[in-house]
Amino acid sequence: MILDHSREKLFNAIIYFATNTHKCGKVKLFKLLYFFDFMHFSETGRSVTGLTYYAWKMGPVPADLSPELIPQGSTELSKHLSIEKIPTGYDKEMVKFVPKHEFNEGVFSKRELCILKSLAEEYQNSAAQEMIEATHLENQPWHRIWEVEGRKQQEIPYLLALKSQEAEEMEKTINENKNAWAEFFDQ
Repeated sequence: MILDHSREKLFNAIIYFATNTHKCGKVKLFKLLYFFDFMHFSETGRSVTGLTYYAWKMGPVPADLSPELIPQGSTELSKHLSIEKIPTGYDKEMVKFVPKHEFNEGVFSKRELCILKSLAEEYQNSAAQEMIEATHLENQPWHRIWEVEGRKQQEIPYLLALKSQEAEEMEKTINENKNAWAEFFDQ
């Protein structure tokens, strides 16, 4: 489940990527959000958007977001973006995101803004196929779930964003924090 503040960050991240990158259709957007969340998790132990990503053939997909990107859908997303279909020249159409309001950088931390900006710069002119290839690199989370473990359409755990030792330490810290909060609320 996506929390309200995470949802606000999600919509603003989409607005940022739609405004600051070229050819930002659904596939490219999904990959940018994946990189955003997994990079932030590797630095802090938390995702930004609250999305869960799954290992699909063309790379990581936030499956819960996918139904919201249907152009005629009346979703919460439609308050922030209009979604248009534009021809690609290959007898196919690409989804284009058109922001309905300005990007609100105030919802993000300095670290989150830095990651957003670096991803937009790095992938500004990348096409969807390049984004797919970037997520398929060996030893990356998608590769480990899809190729190594053969777990097609399965969740990609955020802990895979970390090196093995870091993952063990992070998991221990997360569990300790959960236990501390549970004890706090039980009192």
